[in-house]
Amino acid sequence: MYICAMKRNILFLVFGLVVLFSCKKIMPKAPPDDELLDGPVEGLTTEETKQFLAGDIAFNDDVFTAQNGLGPLFVANSCGSCHAGDGKGHPFTTLTRFGQIDSTGNQFINQGGPQLQNRAIPGYSPEQIPSGATSTKILPPANTGLGFLDAISDADILANADPNDADADGISGVPNWITPPYYCSFRPNTLLQGGKYIARFGKKGAAYDLLQQTANAYNQDMGISSYFEPIDTYSKLEVDPEISNQTVYDVVFYLKTLKAPVQRNANDPDVKAGKQLFIDIGCEKCHTAQFKTGHSSISALANKTIAPYTDMLLHDMGPGLDDGYTEGSAKTYEWKTPPLWGLGLAKNSQGGSYFLMHDGRAAGIESAILMHGGEGTQSKMNFENLSTSDKAKIVKFLESL
Repeated sequence: MYICAMKRNILFLVFGLVVLFSCKKIMPKAPPDDELLDGPVEGLTTEETKQFLAGDIAFNDDVFTAQNGLGPLFVANSCGSCHAGDGKGHPFTTLTRFGQIDSTGNQFINQGGPQLQNRAIPGYSPEQIPSGATSTKILPPANTGLGFLDAISDADILANADPNDADADGISGVPNWITPPYYCSFRPNTLLQGGKYIARFGKKGAAYDLLQQTANAYNQDMGISSYFEPIDTYSKLEVDPEISNQTVYDVVFYLKTLKAPVQRNANDPDVKAGKQLFIDIGCEKCHTAQFKTGHSSISALANKTIAPYTDMLLHDMGPGLDDGYTEGSAKTYEWKTPPLWGLGLAKNSQGGSYFLMHDGRAAGIESAILMHGGEGTQSKMNFENLSTSDKAKIVKFLESL
C-alpha cells in the first residue's frame, strides 16, 4: 500500500509538472507594452495603483441602466463603450455637438446643448437639434497620456503661441481661453487673461481639466448627474447626484495616470528618415515633438520629458474643416492640434481601419494630411511635392508613434 501511494504521488507530481510547462507553451503571450494604449504610468505608489484600478473598473466595467441612473436621454451607457482599449472612437460612436457660430457662449444650453442625446430609455423620445442651432460631428479621442498633457505648464503652451504670426511662417496658434466651472482646481502658476484661463482638452481644447471633461461626459454622454454637473438633461432641472464624487475622482485619476503611448520601431532607418522629413516639411511647427511636464500632485507625471506631437494650441485649418461650431474662444475653423502619439494603434480600437480627423472622415494617414488647410496648407503642399518613397517614410514614421 505504501509503495502504491508513493507511485501515485510521483505520478501526480509528474502530471502537474507536465501541465505547468505545457500551459506555459500553449498560453498566449501578453501583447508587448508598445502595442497597448491602456495601462498605468510607471512609478505609481500602492495607494495610487489602488485608485487607478478603481477608476479602471468605473470607466470600463460600469454599465448604466435606467435602474441606476442612465438617461432618460443618453448617447452611451458606459465610458468604455466609446473608448475601446482607451483608443479612438469609431463612426458608430460619433458624438454630435450643437450650438451657435460665434463665441458668445452656447445659446442652446436650455434646449439640450451642447451634446445631442440621440438615444432614450423606454417612454422617452431622443433629443432633436433645435431650430437655428449649428452642429458638428466629433469622434471620441484616445485617452492615453492625458495626465502628462495636463501637467504641461501654461507658460510652455504660450511659448509656442504666435497669434499675429510675428515670424511670418504662416502659423499663428492660440490657446482656447475659457471661464472654467466653479469646481475646477487651478494649476500651479496658471495664467489669467481677461478673466479667462487656458483650456486644453477636447477637439477644440474647450475643457480646462480632466474633472470638467469627465463630469461633462457623465452628464452629456450618459445622462448621469453628479455634484459637479447636477442638471438633468431631460427636465433641465437640478437633481440629486446619481454617482458619487469618489467615483468621478477615481475616473479622473485613471485618465490622468494612463501611460503615454510607446513608440515602436524607432530605430528603423525609414522611420528615422520619415521623422526628419516630417520636420523638414513643417509638420512639427504645430505637432511639436517634445515638452517637459511641470509640477503635478502625482509624482509619476512631474518633470517628465514627453513626445506627444502637439502644441496644445488652436489653429485655423481652413474652410474644408470649418464645422460652423464654436467652443470657448475657438472659431468655427479652428481646431486644437491633436497629439499624434498612439496614432499607429488607432486601428486597434476602430475595427481595423483608420477613421481620422475630428469626425473620422479620413480613411488613412495620407488622406488626413491632404485634408489640412489654412495654417496647414504649406506643409500639405510640401508633402504633395515629395516622392512616393518619401511620403511612405513619413507615413511609416507616423504609424510608429
